[in-house]
Amino acid sequence: MRDSNHPGGESALDAAVRERGLDAPGGAGAAGSPAGETPPDDADGSGPRVARVPENHAHDTFSVDGIDTDRREGLLEAVLRDVDGVSAASATRRNGTVGVHHDPSLSRDALREVLTECGLVVASGDDAFESRRASQFASARVAVATLFGLMVATPYIAVLYPTRVEWLFYDPVTVQYLQSILDSQMTTHFFINLGALSGLAFLVACGPTIRNAAAAVRDGEFTNEVAFVGGVAALFGYSTLTAFTGLEGAVHYDLVAYAVVVATFWTQFGVTDTAVDPASRGESAAEPADADADDPVAMTDGGR
Repeated sequence: MRDSNHPGGESALDAAVRERGLDAPGGAGAAGSPAGETPPDDADGSGPRVARVPENHAHDTFSVDGIDTDRREGLLEAVLRDVDGVSAASATRRNGTVGVHHDPSLSRDALREVLTECGLVVASGDDAFESRRASQFASARVAVATLFGLMVATPYIAVLYPTRVEWLFYDPVTVQYLQSILDSQMTTHFFINLGALSGLAFLVACGPTIRNAAAAVRDGEFTNEVAFVGGVAALFGYSTLTAFTGLEGAVHYDLVAYAVVVATFWTQFGVTDTAVDPASRGESAAEPADADADDPVAMTDGGR
């Protein structure tokens, strides 16, 4: 991140360090130690840096974009610790967060201004929290869809498919044995497990899609999500009736699981515009842009 407004093409963060007369990491002084100040005992890197923080100091964590190297971590920490009222600062490149211990009289806006002057993009509070939470839930949905999908597919491949497509499989005696299992009372327990797994996978992994479909139905709209949710629910209901009543037909919990896996992976990796949280469907997408640009910076759980 270079800023051509500064001499030599130095970044805004480098310029802030130079203007404040601070030592850059790896320089003659300790990383982040203000000029003329004695570096801490562990400045040689032999152990974690220790800072004494007054009990009345507040702690804020900012979500930022632009800490892309270890050197920039050190530079940013040095700049922040040089601010009057700051007792300790910690920047983490891995998750893009900056933690600051500071005097309560030092406002968040003032700290945010320092970060902005260093050329960092500071996420607003709601955006930072919602983005991180949405990413975590999306990853969890993919894991649930994959795991439960495999748990449903495996019994079908091992037991049901050989009895449905006999000519594709091996020993007729084995196929006859598997069919005898399905004709026994064990079938009830077998399908209870498959129905529970596929149903939970559908509710958890496709939760946002289900909420979107419900909202569309309330608004009197017919969307692709309504068609998908309705189709999967109908297939699940038909399979349940077939498995536990005298209704003739095949039990297709496997198709329910496959549909959930495909939809989840498509939503996660095939659709690029997934920034809008499904729970906020119906709210104007323009509302965040109308918000005050100086909203407090959101706190996250980042930091060292």
